[in-house]
Amino acid sequence: MEMSRASFGLLLLLLGFLIISSSATSDSIYENFVQCLSKYSSPFDQASSIVYAQTNSSFTNVLQSYIRNQRFNAFSTPKPLIIVTPSDESQVQAAIICSRDIGIQLRIRSGGHDYDGLSYVSDVPFFILDMFNLRSINVNITDETAWVQAGATLGELYYKIWEKSRVHGFPAGVCPTVGVGGHLSGGGYGNMLRRYGLSIDHIVDAQIVNVNGYILDRKSMGEDLFWAIRGGGGASFGVILSYKVKLVRVPEIVTVFRVEKTLAQNATDIVYQWQHITEKIDNDLFMRLLLQPITVKSDNGSAKTVRVTFISLFLGDATRLISVMNKDFPELGLKKEDCMEMSWIESVLYWANFDNGTSVDVLLNRTSDSVNFLKRKSDYVQKPISRDDLEGLWKKIIELGEPGMVFNSYGGRMSEIPASETPFPHRAGNIFKIQYSVSWHDEGAEADKEYMNLIRELYSYMAPLVSKSPRGAYLNYSDVDIGISHNGKDSYQEGRVYGVQYFMNNFDRLVKVKTAVDPQNFFRYEQSIPPLPY
Repeated sequence: MEMSRASFGLLLLLLGFLIISSSATSDSIYENFVQCLSKYSSPFDQASSIVYAQTNSSFTNVLQSYIRNQRFNAFSTPKPLIIVTPSDESQVQAAIICSRDIGIQLRIRSGGHDYDGLSYVSDVPFFILDMFNLRSINVNITDETAWVQAGATLGELYYKIWEKSRVHGFPAGVCPTVGVGGHLSGGGYGNMLRRYGLSIDHIVDAQIVNVNGYILDRKSMGEDLFWAIRGGGGASFGVILSYKVKLVRVPEIVTVFRVEKTLAQNATDIVYQWQHITEKIDNDLFMRLLLQPITVKSDNGSAKTVRVTFISLFLGDATRLISVMNKDFPELGLKKEDCMEMSWIESVLYWANFDNGTSVDVLLNRTSDSVNFLKRKSDYVQKPISRDDLEGLWKKIIELGEPGMVFNSYGGRMSEIPASETPFPHRAGNIFKIQYSVSWHDEGAEADKEYMNLIRELYSYMAPLVSKSPRGAYLNYSDVDIGISHNGKDSYQEGRVYGVQYFMNNFDRLVKVKTAVDPQNFFRYEQSIPPLPY
């Protein structure tokens, strides 16, 4: 039935009223916040320049600058009442005090790569504490450490290390625009994890602003809180200002390769064998598998199939890599001409899909080329998937037509670190991690529903083949499908649903830390760690 003109007019009037009401509320919060910030921060006269109300002409640009998922850039997406962009640590302290005094929730954004938008979207009235101005990096090659502020990106960190040394690196993600604050507090994995483990395994100190507005370092926060913010998600416990990390040694020459196999090229047997060697092969070797549905054309027409792309980083030269592969994984048939030798920093560019010869300066670019709508999910595989089940998976991928999968090899150093060493529990016993991925360009709720249903169907199909009781998930691949908290009287029960999937047996210790440092649950969001109920 068509909407009548009167009804349509009433709807427009209502929308206009809501927009005006929201703007008025935003202006009121802005005035109160600026007044409060001026009282508690230094320099006091800069408060108005770091706070953006919805009526500010720069508000939309600041908000959208770090939205990496277009699902959360729609007209209907809940917007923050204000955005606070601190350029000084005292302004972060003041923002927390003012948030408490005024009674408005905060969301903390470093790089905006939160897959489900939890760092910049909420259904409750909120403001964004946007950390992008706090991005200093101080590399000390003498003691092989670096202090990195939360608003810095991984690309900026890699660049600063490269400026000082050609034989040092840091084990973190392959996307250079990811923010350090969220990446490190949630775990942080990359293509050196089999040799060096996760980013959190190399954090030696940190600075955090607690619920009372105090800046704490490792000594003053205590070992329990220091443990929690290395994999348990910093936003549940305070605002991470910076991390001190230990750098790792990298060889002057590393080797990369990218080899593609379709089902007709024996991909099934190759993937099957890869599962049996990937956690045991030389620790200097990391292999990622991209599984994608494609259409292959031939003289007989076109046919749908699955392409498996093997992407690798080897911490050594091509000759030694070929020797390792011939011994442990001859099924791939890797040849010397498939390999490219380069410096470690060049491998960072290679893995970020930059063209060969691109200047290292590109790592300082904080903007992302991605304008996709997307959904991601995660899983852990603890037993090799049989050939029959792989063939069933290929059929499912072809049937669905859009979602892809990423297999990330585990083992090596990951298997040596106890599951309780940090909140991140997915260590020994996991062969590889899965990332489910679907992206689209079509706007609107119907398109969102269609594509998200596809990835959910693939995720559901994989249930018998992945970890169970609980089914594991990775915090940095935030996924509200596995549960959310409304942060009310049932927050502990609600939080436990997703908490045990992210943290397994470490969840209860995280709850105890939360209860000790933030019993009133001031630092909360839809998947935060809850305190114990009163």
